[in-house]
Amino acid sequence: MLELAITVFVTLFVIIDPIGLTPMYIALVRGMEPAQKRAVALRACVIAIGILAAFGIFGENLLGFIGISMPAFRISGGILLFLTAIEMLFERRTERRENVIEEKPDPSVFPLAVPLLAGPGAMTSMILLVGNHPGDYAAQGVIFGVMVVVVATAWVLFLLGPAIERLLGHTGVNVVTRLLGMLLAALSVQFVLDGLRDFGLMGG
Repeated sequence: MLELAITVFVTLFVIIDPIGLTPMYIALVRGMEPAQKRAVALRACVIAIGILAAFGIFGENLLGFIGISMPAFRISGGILLFLTAIEMLFERRTERRENVIEEKPDPSVFPLAVPLLAGPGAMTSMILLVGNHPGDYAAQGVIFGVMVVVVATAWVLFLLGPAIERLLGHTGVNVVTRLLGMLLAALSVQFVLDGLRDFGLMGG
């Protein structure tokens, strides 16, 4: 279970990227009172947890309803996550996220909860991770628990945002983003290999 928890944490932490989101959170809440900033951070994280949990619980059933097998979804999901990794490595992801940001009275639902925290990559990952353990409720409980921990980590970083931004600086954030991108690339390839093995195209 510890190995599963570590795998889930790394996968979701890399995809959600709380460190990379922190400067964007700061931009979204600029000019708000401290209490408002805390409320936005908490609300966004609670909404993101609800959305990711829903995809983890109902995602595979939805795929079955529309006739998509889990191996096919693993392969396509792995490819999509690999593209996300490429964006992280070449800074395209940051540019795309910044294009989403607009000054709004309450940015907690959009764009903070969706698509910045609970984006397509995180939703896909929840379906894949839960789908890897059908009927194993203990393993699924670990997955949901770790997902909550990752989003809670984002919440803590949001609250500590100004200090972290000063500590890392622009260069530090870029270095962390690229390292996470490399990890995500490797994880996405593993998803594809798992899907191919489920199809019987590779040995065990």
